[in-house]
Amino acid sequence: MATVNVYLTFNGNCEEAFNFYKSVFGGEFPYVGRFKDMSPSEGNTVPAEHGDRIMHMSLPISKETAILGSDTGGEWASSFKPGNNYSISINAESREEADRIFNGLAAGGQVTMPLNNTFWGDYFGMLTDKFGVNWMMSTSAK
Repeated sequence: MATVNVYLTFNGNCEEAFNFYKSVFGGEFPYVGRFKDMSPSEGNTVPAEHGDRIMHMSLPISKETAILGSDTGGEWASSFKPGNNYSISINAESREEADRIFNGLAAGGQVTMPLNNTFWGDYFGMLTDKFGVNWMMSTSAK
């Protein structure tokens, strides 16, 4: 069965953001690649000051899913806007787990909809974390 992972792009603070997410979810980074470690290829050069930025990293959340990310830079940086065009949706196994993760991600961010019982029967909430990433938290009321 296919899994869904979210790829996040940052403008120089990918590593900081992933360390924050690791503090919430736990786990280890199976891979952290920096732009300075990339093999040079024709027409693809990275300014020396961006060498320590993240080219790619991942943080497994479960056996099936992971958060993937990188920093932007150069010509791509001009269109970067934190939090645009995505949300990460998490379905927790219990209210306690939902509260723990939601409150961890909300630290330093902004809750846009507090966790609460909904008309469709789930315990649900939304927030934007301190890095501008939008999150939805849900668990079945059953």
